[in-house]
Amino acid sequence: MCTGKCAKCTADLLFPLGLLAVVGNILLFFPNGEVWRTEEITENIWFFPGVIGGGLLAFLPASVMRAAGLEGSCCANRCGMMLSMLMSVLGVAGALYCMIVSVVGLQDGPLCDTGDGIFIYPFLNSTAEESYLFNQTSWTVCVQPHNVVMWNVVLFSILLSIGTLEAVLLLAQVINGLIGCLCGTCMNKNQPTLME
Repeated sequence: MCTGKCAKCTADLLFPLGLLAVVGNILLFFPNGEVWRTEEITENIWFFPGVIGGGLLAFLPASVMRAAGLEGSCCANRCGMMLSMLMSVLGVAGALYCMIVSVVGLQDGPLCDTGDGIFIYPFLNSTAEESYLFNQTSWTVCVQPHNVVMWNVVLFSILLSIGTLEAVLLLAQVINGLIGCLCGTCMNKNQPTLME
């Protein structure tokens, strides 16, 4: 497969993944589909792992990769592949950001009311052996918002998975971009290669 077509295919996969990351991050602001005050929302959500890391920083390289993969495009050349490679490195940083914030969000647990009207992090300092992630019976400690623990676990896990997939795709594009930069995109048959 030509490096340009591979870049286009990778971009076509990154766009829906980025959109899912943005939607997942937005849903985290509404635990159990309900609206809560700003100070009652888990702090890690405010770092926007899905909007910034999984979304914006995936859309930028995907746009460049798509342009590098379109035949007849001004970017369908070695310079465009080099630009897609550099933007993919930025995208990898965004995917890692999404992954790290999601892992911290999973580790710390949600901000919730334990029944006394005060919102705290009840799972914040638990050890790996007593982690709430492996003990679903401990989830009942959070009274409000209803089902907030499951909401956070599911959505932060989705963001972690999306960030991982994006990192793999973008690392593959770094390699693809390097090959395209050195050997050409195969889009223009008259383009000289290093072999000639």
